Amino acid sequence: MERNFPKNVKQIGNVSDTPKVYVEDYVDTFLNELIDKESELVTGAFLTGEKVTLDEKECVFVTGAVKMRELDREKKEPEITKDYLEIAKMECKEYFRGKEIVGWFFATPDRPVTLTKKMLQIHESLFTEKNSLFILKDGEGEDQIFAYKFHDLMKMGGYCIFYEKNPEMQSYMINERRQIGVTPSEVVEDRAAKDFRNTIRGRIELKEQRRESRYVYLTSVLLVVVVLAIGISTMNNYDKINSVQTSIETLSAVMQKDGAGGEDSQQVNAGIAENAESEEQDTGGDTDGDTNMEPQKSTIQEELSDAEYYIVQRGDTLDTISKKLYGTTLEADAICKMNGLEDGNLIFIGQKLLLP
Repeated sequence: MERNFPKNVKQIGNVSDTPKVYVEDYVDTFLNELIDKESELVTGAFLTGEKVTLDEKECVFVTGAVKMRELDREKKEPEITKDYLEIAKMECKEYFRGKEIVGWFFATPDRPVTLTKKMLQIHESLFTEKNSLFILKDGEGEDQIFAYKFHDLMKMGGYCIFYEKNPEMQSYMINERRQIGVTPSEVVEDRAAKDFRNTIRGRIELKEQRRESRYVYLTSVLLVVVVLAIGISTMNNYDKINSVQTSIETLSAVMQKDGAGGEDSQQVNAGIAENAESEEQDTGGDTDGDTNMEPQKSTIQEELSDAEYYIVQRGDTLDTISKKLYGTTLEADAICKMNGLEDGNLIFIGQKLLLP
C-alpha cells in the first residue's frame, strides 16, 4: 500500500523536527496498556513500521509493536541482546508482513523519563540505521521520543498519532489479551476505536450545525420577505386613502366653483363628509390589501344626473371615452383630473366618471 500523509492526526508537542514521526493509535493504545498492566515492572516492545520520504520530508510510520518477552523485569536498566531482536523479527513476520523493525520502546514505571548511557549503547548495537526510533515512557504516561542521527539519540519535539483500520495490530492485541485471560468479547471497543468514532461523530455534529445554520438563515430571509410584503401592502392602502381624499377635495372644489349653494350645497357637502368617513373605515379594515375588490359607489355620484357622469364599459380607456364624448382625445387629462385619478389606465367596468 502506498503511504501518504494521514488525514486524521493528533499532534503531541512540536512536530516540526526531522524525521516526522507518526504513531498509529492502536500502537499507542497497546504501549499504554503495557504500562498499566505491569505498573511495578519495567516493560518494553519492538516497534514495526516503515521509513518513507513524502514531499521531500523524511517520515517514520509506526504501525505495529511486538512485546519484549525475554526482558529481565527486575532490573531498572534494559538488558536487550541481538537474540531478543531475532525473536522479535520472527514474530513481526507472523503478524506484520512487509513491515520492518524501526525502533524500540521501554517503560520505567517508578523512575523519571531519562535517557541513560545504557539505553544509548543498546540502541547503537541493535539499531544503527538513520532515523531509527526510541520511545521512553514512565508510569505517569509522560513520554519522550528519540531519533538516531549523527551517532546519537536526538530528542524530538513531538510526534503525531494517526488513525487507520490497522487490522494487523488489532489481531496482535487480541492474541495478547487471550494469553492473559481476556476474551475477545471484552475487547470489542478499545480506546483507539472510541477515539476514531468520536472524531467521526464530531464531524457529523459539525455538519448538522451547518445545516441548522442554513435553515435559520433561510427562515430569517423568508421572515424579512413577509415583513416587506406586509409593509408594501400597508403603503398601498395608505395610497388608496390619499387617492380617495384627493378625489373628495377635487369634487368639493368643482361643486363650489359651479355655484352649488343652499340646500344642494349642504347636501353635496354632507355627501362628501359621509363618503370620506365611509372610505376611511373601508380602507382601514382592508388588512389583506385586496386590490381586486370593487370600490363602493360615491354618494356624490349617486346624487348627480346621468348627463354629468359616464359609466365605464368593457374596453374603455380615458382616450376612447374622450374621443366618444368630445370627438377628441384632448379631454382625457381633464377627465383624469376631474376624478382624481393618479393613473388614467386604472379604471374598471361600471365605474362612474365625472365629466368636465
